[in-house]
Amino acid sequence: MLNESKVGGGRTAQRILIALVLVIGTSLAHAATLRVGPGEAITRIAEAARLAEDGDTVEILPGEYRGDVAVWTQQRLTLRGVGARPVLIAAGRSAESKAIWVIRNGDFLIENIEFRGARVPGGNGAGIRFERGRLVLRHAAFINNQMGLLTGNDPDSELVIENSQFADAPRQMHALPHQLYVGRIGRFAITGSRFENGFRGHLIKSRARSNEIHANHIVDGPAGEASYEIDLPNGGIARITGNVIGQSANTRNPALIAYGAEGDVWPENALTLEHNTLISDLFPAGWFLRVHGDKFPAPPALRVENNRTIGIGIFTTD
Repeated sequence: MLNESKVGGGRTAQRILIALVLVIGTSLAHAATLRVGPGEAITRIAEAARLAEDGDTVEILPGEYRGDVAVWTQQRLTLRGVGARPVLIAAGRSAESKAIWVIRNGDFLIENIEFRGARVPGGNGAGIRFERGRLVLRHAAFINNQMGLLTGNDPDSELVIENSQFADAPRQMHALPHQLYVGRIGRFAITGSRFENGFRGHLIKSRARSNEIHANHIVDGPAGEASYEIDLPNGGIARITGNVIGQSANTRNPALIAYGAEGDVWPENALTLEHNTLISDLFPAGWFLRVHGDKFPAPPALRVENNRTIGIGIFTTD
């Protein structure tokens, strides 16, 4: 004898599944690929930003795009360089006096694009200004920008960076050019990326609640004059593992890694520093790790193991 309630429940589940398939299929059917570049119907990135709809993919052909700045307001989008990496050169222009690209609020994937020369009067012109949402960045480059990438302070936002490059901070005196500045967002993760040639600002600065910095080459280099290589001024949960981190002889600050210099803003604070190579070329001595424990109401949890140091320096956890 059939259990009628089970039969009815099965039919209901089947109807729900069919409805979901139809919704997903409809969404995919409407997604489009827009190609931008010489010889295409769309030749300017700003025009693609105006035309693209949620779920679309924008493919940018190789070449230099000068002064072609854009604000992206979609909720879900893929932006991808095709073939040789296209180079976006600010050439004195910026979107909303902020950046070459402004990502307003959505789920974005950006791949294989280079951002160069961002400048604004306030001194914080970015390759990308990521205001809120979720951004995954792969195989991108940020060269000679006042800020390579700058985020907002939305606690629910997430930034993931993979296999990207940040280099050649401008030699400006009126504002600090950080190569990567992450605000008070929920999660920040970076792997397989390279930082070099800073000036007065930090190579990586993050105020995020959760920070995962793994397998990167964060070395200022002989021409660099960066301050901290990694600055986590508000603490939070941080895992720094498997990186090569090096300060130059011309560094503006003896510390390579600073944690909690401005006090905590998050309910949990813990630092793991493991399996890194830490290099100081500073004479007479660098400061491999500085934890500002006095800025926290309770001492942050620390796990510092199996790090190799090269050069003369001190290593403190309080």
